[in-house]
Amino acid sequence: MAFQALEPNRILDAIDAAGWRTDGRVSALNSYENRVYLIGLEDGDSIVAKFYRPERWNDEAIAEEHRFCEELVAADLPVVAPLRKQDNSLIHVPPFRLCVFPKAGGRPPELDNSEQLTTIGRTLGRLHLVGEIKAFEHRANVDVTRLGTESVQHVLNSNQLPMELTRAYEAVVHPLLEEVSQQFSHCTGIQNLRIHGDFHPGNILWGADDTPHLLDFDDTAMGPAIQDLWMFVSGDHRYAQDRLGDLLDGYTEFREFNERELQLIEPLRTLRIVHYAAWISRRWEDPAFQQAFPFFAGNRFWDEHILALKEQRARLDEPVLRYN
Repeated sequence: MAFQALEPNRILDAIDAAGWRTDGRVSALNSYENRVYLIGLEDGDSIVAKFYRPERWNDEAIAEEHRFCEELVAADLPVVAPLRKQDNSLIHVPPFRLCVFPKAGGRPPELDNSEQLTTIGRTLGRLHLVGEIKAFEHRANVDVTRLGTESVQHVLNSNQLPMELTRAYEAVVHPLLEEVSQQFSHCTGIQNLRIHGDFHPGNILWGADDTPHLLDFDDTAMGPAIQDLWMFVSGDHRYAQDRLGDLLDGYTEFREFNERELQLIEPLRTLRIVHYAAWISRRWEDPAFQQAFPFFAGNRFWDEHILALKEQRARLDEPVLRYN
């Protein structure tokens, strides 16, 4: 695994080889899927370097991620896009593939702040206007097969799920995915477009200019607009309804929203829960995952995961949130 070779001197050598002059400062930032570092430069400035996980995305898919970010910046959206050196944003320094970002500052958004949520909604509306101009060719889709069916199959084929819990897992997850599939099939006329794909509060830095700066398009994909909205909608029905209203008040200032997509909030939440367990399982050989999720190796994780799936099954039967 190429990550095993990532020690400070090799990290700095790779950045120097890519065309930036480092000063020896390097510190790891919080990231599991890739490896991300804050790098000091000789001029006193800093950059952020992302080393891509080997074999996750091919070069074409990464190039599409970068071009999408650049399109958004060209449309005056506050996206932190990769920097280019000699007209390249994806840098090969074998055995690594990496890209470099400007350092961005800010604080997390306030999820109880109606004005901030409305601003986030406006930003997403503008982002999706760009996203619907054309389609990705090499990126993944947000769908039941990839996030649900393939995730369950991986878990069942792995050796992480305790044998004594296999029957309980199957008894809840298979009917759950059947219901999710039915709800997707009943939700017709939904447009798939280029979206952020993993748009949660951790991928926003609220700047001093009162602007939400958008980070980490590593999971950008083809999917419904609601995928970039639902992670800000949680809590009891009334609270979730109010938060959704704030977001869509801003969103609809720039782009029409198909209210049929509201039917997909709980199915998409379900797929994220199902996929989460498979994601850890697929990465379990990575020491960083074993350190971050030590409880995954025991029954505790799976007991809680099965309980979460049962609770999510009940949520699929709850009334759909509405707008206006």
